[in-house]
Amino acid sequence: MAKNENLNSAAKNKNDEFYTQFDDIQRELNCYLDYDKNVFRDKTILLPCDDPVYSNFTKFFALNFDFYGLKKLISTSYAPNSKKFIFQPMANLFDEESPVFDASKENSHGKLYTLDRESIKTKPYPVDAVKLDRYLDGDGDFRSKEVSKLRDEADVIITNPPFSLFRQFLKWIMDANKKFLIIGNINCITYSEVFPLIKENKIWLGHGMGRWISGFIVPEGYELYGTEARINKYGERIVATNQCLWLTNLEQGKRHRPITFNTMAENIKFCRHKDVKGKSILYAKYDNYDAIEVPYTDLIPCDYEGVMGVPITFLDKYCPEQFEIVGATESEGKGFSNGLWDSDSTSAQATVNGKKVYKRIFIRHRQK
Repeated sequence: MAKNENLNSAAKNKNDEFYTQFDDIQRELNCYLDYDKNVFRDKTILLPCDDPVYSNFTKFFALNFDFYGLKKLISTSYAPNSKKFIFQPMANLFDEESPVFDASKENSHGKLYTLDRESIKTKPYPVDAVKLDRYLDGDGDFRSKEVSKLRDEADVIITNPPFSLFRQFLKWIMDANKKFLIIGNINCITYSEVFPLIKENKIWLGHGMGRWISGFIVPEGYELYGTEARINKYGERIVATNQCLWLTNLEQGKRHRPITFNTMAENIKFCRHKDVKGKSILYAKYDNYDAIEVPYTDLIPCDYEGVMGVPITFLDKYCPEQFEIVGATESEGKGFSNGLWDSDSTSAQATVNGKKVYKRIFIRHRQK
């Protein structure tokens, strides 16, 4: 990775070879199981753009196949020749032992791996029972007809999709009306392909965001930038990030827990945020939006009935029974503000006394 490159620019430059850590997967998946112990029972799970040689998603679901009561696990890999960065080649002895193994297709074709209730009985260790079913006709691109057919067969789609193709990937899922759990950059909240779905309560944030995702495994060639970058006990290179989140339409209990807030007067008097304490920006009316500025989620006043602009990270605490999402700042010129924006304004961002404020979600309390 270039010296000053980070996860934000990964999407732009299509450097998408980020692998999720096993512990991060387990931490997130446990939250859905706690809410509904049968959430994956008798389900077929598809892990697209995955690779059992390196990916922890396949390992995780293989190890938990019986515990979750899965019906079938499907994993598709992406051809090495189609990747910009790849891990150093690793021998996959089980592939080579497969009757369908073809060395001439190893680098140019995607692969289809499967695990079902019968095959898991064939090996003492569940991961070893994941078998190479066949080579795909193409390179494993999720948009291909053959992978889309697998999508249609699946009940739930779970993966860390390429950052550069996040919008297309989510649309691909939603077009098939599938349940899903995927990782994205936090800024995806305000994408034109994402925010309307959040506003309509069709999708929502998963249980964890920010440092809940403790970092991604990257191949040789990526710079280990940042103070939290490291090499773990397994020798894996980890790039840390606090800019990612889980996005889903699977239910989990956290999003139905209302939060207790103080009144506006109490927040003004006892505010603990030094950058806004005693300053006019707190609860100021925007110059160009019909709403007030609330710079931190914990400063949302319980006694204000109008529209409030809050940080996009508010969605990590969003309870749909407690708040209504009205809109968002005019991201990408798509008109998310639901009429709150002054169309004569030269700034799509919210401003207070002429100073721009970062992206905001507009909310109000639901009337009891």
